[in-house]
Amino acid sequence: MVAKGYLVTKKDNNNKNRKYGVTLPGGTANEISVRSDGKRLFIELETNDIDQYNLIRESIAQYIDKNAVSADVQSFTVKDLGNIYITINDTVPYSPIRKDYDFQIVPDKHITAYN
Repeated sequence: MVAKGYLVTKKDNNNKNRKYGVTLPGGTANEISVRSDGKRLFIELETNDIDQYNLIRESIAQYIDKNAVSADVQSFTVKDLGNIYITINDTVPYSPIRKDYDFQIVPDKHITAYN
């Protein structure tokens, strides 16, 4: 992550949590949280860059979970990865152009970081 320009914003070796952040041109920003829980790895990506949202959304669009329908959360089930949840919120202060996008990647219970 550091090689890609991200800076470590928070590091907790006791709980195996790390946060990385980067500010991009145009006032957009990304923050990635990584948590290791035994052999499983949980990842959360927060961004306000619509291009990043579109890239990720289009790459997983075929894996939409039609059984988990919610107005606020889009759910995707990717084989050999787990579930991806996308939440879209308005920015503070409100902007009709910008939104905050939150991606949570939750591994399946049978999938470990070694897979």
